[in-house]
Formats: sequence, structure tokens, C-alpha cells
Amino acid sequence: MKFLITIYQDEDGMFIAECPSIPGCVSQGKTETEATKNIQEAIKECLEVRAEKGMPLTVTTRQVEVLA
Repeated sequence: MKFLITIYQDEDGMFIAECPSIPGCVSQGKTETEATKNIQEAIKECLEVRAEKGMPLTVTTRQVEVLA
């Protein structure tokens, strides 16, 4: 399965990775590469937990346009 992730650097210099289609699925790393590797593991674990609890594996994400 393929998932979109977001990565940003926080005020302490850590890279935070999130998977928007899996609520609460967040990880971090000292580098973008480490954060990417860590979120891949977090996604696997989140999917396992959601499956065990009978929850939907993902939620719907959409792209919207915001006029500024």
C-alpha cells in the first residue's frame, strides 16, 4: 500500500512525519530519511492496531482549494 505523508522540522530541529489518512499516525527522526523510515514502521503498526480493533484502516482525505 502507498500512503501520502507530511514531513516538517520542529523548533528543536527534529523532523516530524505524519500520515494524514491514518489518524494519530505520527513519528519523528533526526533527519528526513530517519523520519521517513520511522513513519513507515508507524504506519504498519497503526494499521495492525486498527485492524485488531475492527476500525477502518484509513480515513478519507481530500484536496480542497482555498482562495487567499
